[in-house]
Amino acid sequence: MKTLWAVSDLHIAVKQNGPKLDLVQPTSPDDWLIVAGDVAERTELILKTLSLLNSRFHTVIWVPGNHELFSRSSDSSVGMDKYHELVEGCRRIGVLTPEDPYPKFGEHTICPLFTLYDYTWRRPGISPEQAIAEAHKRQIVFTDEFAIKPFKDPVEWCRERLRYSVLRLAQVQGPTVLINHWPLVREVMAAVFVKEIGLWSGSRHTQDWPRRYHADKVIYGHLHMPRELTVDGVTHVDVSLGYPHEWESRPWRTQWPYPVLEVR
Repeated sequence: MKTLWAVSDLHIAVKQNGPKLDLVQPTSPDDWLIVAGDVAERTELILKTLSLLNSRFHTVIWVPGNHELFSRSSDSSVGMDKYHELVEGCRRIGVLTPEDPYPKFGEHTICPLFTLYDYTWRRPGISPEQAIAEAHKRQIVFTDEFAIKPFKDPVEWCRERLRYSVLRLAQVQGPTVLINHWPLVREVMAAVFVKEIGLWSGSRHTQDWPRRYHADKVIYGHLHMPRELTVDGVTHVDVSLGYPHEWESRPWRTQWPYPVLEVR
């Protein structure tokens, strides 16, 4: 038996999270691992962590989160260039990315995605600008506004990624596992107390993707709320670790690392 495992939001630059990597271990030499974004911010630490995990598992599949895209004006690679730098780094160490052919795990096609967000998960009747202004007034603004947006318009980038992903997914036959750092359906936001978070958490344009592209499971992170939720017959699983104050104070709602599939 081999298992496809999944984790996300390791935030490995946080000192207390480092030992949690010891829990991310295969039970068989043929096991695979999904890493659904937010490994860290610095390119060298991201690749170092993925390389370590790749030495343990038969195959590692990575998708970027918002933290991997964070840039400073002094960085040599920012915005899209930083993403491409990470993709090339992953290819050097043998880790699969959203730019590589979709692999098969048993009968399932494993589809790593990178979609970003477009502010469409907002309160009805207001514009994105109004929604962001309200979030500023409440002092609930993601770092993305200062570490992604100055280097690449996330809405434009999101639209590019949606077009790219739809073209690729349309060619897939049979059951799938969809992987994305940002959740694909808005129902997962019902348990989030601070609704402004939705601005930076997804896009309405992915709402029907799980059904349209025959997903048995959708693996995501970002919200730091590990749990399973079934929407239209598809299981959506948040596989986040999160920050110490989160994982220290809560019982795990799902096994972590999360076993996505098992095949003989």
